[in-house]
Amino acid sequence: MAKTDTGKKYMKQLDKYKKASRQNIPVKKKGRFEKKHVLWGIFITLVSFALSMLVLFASTGLLGTAQPAVAFIVVLVIIITGVVFDVIGIAVTAADETPFNSMASKKIRGARQSLRLLRNAPRVSSFCNDVVGDICGVVSGVAGTSIVYRVFASSGNLSVIETVMGALIAAFTVGGKAFAKNIGINNSNYIVYWVGKILSYVSFGKRKKG
Repeated sequence: MAKTDTGKKYMKQLDKYKKASRQNIPVKKKGRFEKKHVLWGIFITLVSFALSMLVLFASTGLLGTAQPAVAFIVVLVIIITGVVFDVIGIAVTAADETPFNSMASKKIRGARQSLRLLRNAPRVSSFCNDVVGDICGVVSGVAGTSIVYRVFASSGNLSVIETVMGALIAAFTVGGKAFAKNIGINNSNYIVYWVGKILSYVSFGKRKKG
């Protein structure tokens, strides 16, 4: 009986400890996935598929007729595009909304567009980092393979050259994004402002100054 009573007391103390621990945790788990998040995931998947097909067809057609030097430049442009969008995606998640509220109240061009980017930061970051970034990674790899087979088709070490080319593309992509992350975080507000300003010039519909 003594052992049973001791066990019950121990379980009660353990339950109290668990309840106290849950109450003292300053961060709480939010609810399950909302319908809009599921729909956004489906939408971005379809967009990624469509853009990947479009970009792959366009790049394959371009690289099939371009000179090797031009093809190398195309690959470099694709890598840089992925890095630039990665910077934007990081900047949007790191930027502070406060200065843009002040700028919007003064009707400074680009402020409203910047606020819209910040208030949709998860989606903007997903599009820039995941959609554009991943597509550029895939396309640059395909483009690199195409260059290897065109330039070194008669080489006996084709597989080695293809491996080296793939490694170089991956190194430039990863290295560029690693370098760009610091830029995106340290200059987040400035980057978001300029992206918003560019969007203010290319936005469709009724344009308003600011």
